[in-house]
Amino acid sequence: MDVFPDAYLILAIAALMAGMMDAVVGGGGLIQIPALFGIFPQSAPATLFGTNKLAGIWGTAFAARTYAKHIQIEWGVALPAAMAALLFSFVGARLVSVLPADLIRQFLPFILLLVAAYVFYRKDFGATYDRRHHSKYQKWLAFGVGSGIGLYDGLFGPGTGSFLIFLFVRVFGFDFLRASAVAKFVNVACNLSALVWFGYAGHVLWQLGLMMAVCNIVGAVIGTRLALVRGSAFIRKVFLLVFVLLIVKTSSDVFW
Repeated sequence: MDVFPDAYLILAIAALMAGMMDAVVGGGGLIQIPALFGIFPQSAPATLFGTNKLAGIWGTAFAARTYAKHIQIEWGVALPAAMAALLFSFVGARLVSVLPADLIRQFLPFILLLVAAYVFYRKDFGATYDRRHHSKYQKWLAFGVGSGIGLYDGLFGPGTGSFLIFLFVRVFGFDFLRASAVAKFVNVACNLSALVWFGYAGHVLWQLGLMMAVCNIVGAVIGTRLALVRGSAFIRKVFLLVFVLLIVKTSSDVFW
């Protein structure tokens, strides 16, 4: 595949930056996917999405591992949500051809705007950990959150990690740091499910994806350490920034 000399350097930098963003609040695809499409404009979109998943899953997995070493993970939430996401992300990927993804695309900017406005005006949102549900209920709530987000990720995808963080704070009363940590485990499940499908269908550039994965891991290590040191207040600010970028990106895809 012919590319210009600096193409791989650009992809390496993009993967590193995406890994940093994903480790904090998600949204790394805003960096990594445009870079892939810009350098390989003639490639099948499915192949570039599959390569993005291969690169991203490693950084997210390393971020999850690092968080688990420093934060007490709520496994009663993380495991049911991850299991549901693993299943329903695959279902969503299979439904792409029969459900109107364009309808989701049209409503998404407005949903993102409402979420961003809610977080912006609720200054205490995600500042502290305030557990809201007893263990006998939380696993079913977690399974429901994982199912919905997994289906969305397989069917459409943008902002999956950020939506997870919002729901973990809103539904379970997590602070932003704890929500980000749990979201990484669910994100790994979503990415793994999608990667299995893309790999089976032959839509992965394995050598390129693995090269980008190394850079993504480096970015994830940096991003996770920043999040752990700076805490929930820092994650809240990055969360709002990512949502603004998502609103701009999804609005431009629909209206321009």
